[in-house]
Amino acid sequence: MHNEKKINGTVVYDGAIVKLHVDDVELENSAVTKREYIEHCGGAAVVAETEKGIIFVEQFRYPYGKTLLEIPAGKRDRGEDPRETARRELKEETGYIAQKLTFLGEVYPSPGYTDEKIYLYVATGLSQGDTCPDEDEFLSLKYLPADEAAKLVASGEIKDAKTQIALLKYFCFFREGQLK
Repeated sequence: MHNEKKINGTVVYDGAIVKLHVDDVELENSAVTKREYIEHCGGAAVVAETEKGIIFVEQFRYPYGKTLLEIPAGKRDRGEDPRETARRELKEETGYIAQKLTFLGEVYPSPGYTDEKIYLYVATGLSQGDTCPDEDEFLSLKYLPADEAAKLVASGEIKDAKTQIALLKYFCFFREGQLK
């Protein structure tokens, strides 16, 4: 097993969503180097399928300069149970309330520079309510049949990693009855 030992570190930025760390670490060959990483409280994402199709949100993503198609998702509050994050974000972004959330697993979206973990769920037993997005969130709902969503993942049109992974797990395991 490989390992690196932190010698010392500095937080160079402490923002509302992320902290940027710069650490000195000793490698297994005794060389010393720097590691920069972003501390992030993580998030949760939800695959939800209704009679209209799988629910997606279209949202402008500033770092990419374009609107992306994603499953409902959002940032965890510090110390919040990821399942509660999933429930909250599903309700805020889509208006839907889930009777049941089935855990699909967790993913590390970019382990080379962040400690972020995204917890993936499938929502079932859905009932419709009102949306209540954050004041800085401008999104629209889109429903896609499962086969069309799969084609958009395969073609690369859906670029968001959490959405690709959650849909893959949903199609391969949940819909096949291996997870319930």
